[in-house]
Amino acid sequence: MTLLGPTSHSYISQRLRLHYADWGNPTAPPLILLHGGRDHSRSWDWVAEKLCKDWHVIAPDLRGHGDSEWTSDGNYDTQSFVYDLAQLIHQLDAKPVTIVAHSMGGNIALRYTGLYPENVRKLVAIEGLGPSPKMLAERVKIPAAQRLRAWIDDKRKAAGRIPKRYPTFEEALTRMRGENAYLTAEQAEHLTIHGMNRNEDGSWSWKFDNHLNVWSGGDLAQGDMESLWEAITCPVLLLYGAKSWASNPERDGRVKHFRDARVVEVENAAHWLHHDQFDRFMAELKAFL
Repeated sequence: MTLLGPTSHSYISQRLRLHYADWGNPTAPPLILLHGGRDHSRSWDWVAEKLCKDWHVIAPDLRGHGDSEWTSDGNYDTQSFVYDLAQLIHQLDAKPVTIVAHSMGGNIALRYTGLYPENVRKLVAIEGLGPSPKMLAERVKIPAAQRLRAWIDDKRKAAGRIPKRYPTFEEALTRMRGENAYLTAEQAEHLTIHGMNRNEDGSWSWKFDNHLNVWSGGDLAQGDMESLWEAITCPVLLLYGAKSWASNPERDGRVKHFRDARVVEVENAAHWLHHDQFDRFMAELKAFL
């Protein structure tokens, strides 16, 4: 029987109903695919199809994304995302797990793995370490009160923003392709189909909450983040696109905080390197797993 796609499930975390796609094969080792900001679980479909014969693949929609519920107050602090991941693994009784995560999902997965190192067998983080040391140094130059006032202003603006409506699916697809020139026509259409809702008037809107564009006003101190990285005991693969804005941790020094990590830079790829250079990504991923 040919597997056409995953089944759809939900679980409860902090009173939110959160969605995840399950590719079956429950007797195989569990593998969680964690998407990045303003993305969705079905962006992993091509990866899941390659792995689901050997793994029990589970791809959640983070809160405020995809088919998961939005928060009532529009706040999306990273610790709540970490709790959601912990709750998913706990409810599925899936530990130890293997995790493959992108961008914000990578940041979440790294924190979870540092908190519960015994629960993770291997971790792949695609550009998931967050802001570079240079960006952090620039940020701390801004007084805390000024940063918090800016956060309040941004939250107020987000509260007044109406989700954009695209009159046709083709216009939304054009927007998707404009965000990533590396996408094939098939990839762009798939990501757009699963990333949008059809409104009652026939227009289209993205599924993610606009409040996700406003970063939380407070987070862990960088030293505490580095302590979590240092607590990770499993092998870690850190992937970076050569044409991405993200800083390579081998060059900026952050890799020193990991006990067992390897950094791979992928040529002709930007931030979504698992789409941009899919075959190269899968080769690296399968060799690591």
